[in-house]
Amino acid sequence: MASKKDEVFAASAKYWDLERLYQALAAVKRRISPGSRKGLTDTEKLYLRGILCGHSPAKIAKKLYRSPKGVEVYVCKTLYQYLKQLVDTSSEQMGNWRNIHTWLEDAGYKTLSSVESKLNHNSLPTEALVNIVGMNFENSNTLNIDINIKLSFPSGSETEEAENLEE
Repeated sequence: MASKKDEVFAASAKYWDLERLYQALAAVKRRISPGSRKGLTDTEKLYLRGILCGHSPAKIAKKLYRSPKGVEVYVCKTLYQYLKQLVDTSSEQMGNWRNIHTWLEDAGYKTLSSVESKLNHNSLPTEALVNIVGMNFENSNTLNIDINIKLSFPSGSETEEAENLEE
């Protein structure tokens, strides 16, 4: 059963191979600090998921009711160090957390883009019906048109795709 902490920033699991990324970062962590705890801590995983959801360290802190400076320092001393080694970038480039998405995507850790998941071929309607049910002139400058639109989706994916589009 997932804990509350696992649910925070859970959307990252839809687009990123988190388990493979956790394992790769844990291996880097062992190389950098052989005496440290085996694997990533729950906090490291939580902050990583926040970054993968597109949140800055300050926004992660706000969402988790923590100190923005504290989260920023923690991320700089842990995750950024592991990520620099994993994707083999210079320390000058790591200054911007926004670069992490690109580096990890280039390294093959991204599974599906948000646009692809919302607009894949299974989510598009198989049939569309548009009916104009009424037209009238309100005055010489205004035309009112009542339109009904019916979209039919492939069976089995309608519920799943509706959930994806809501997110």
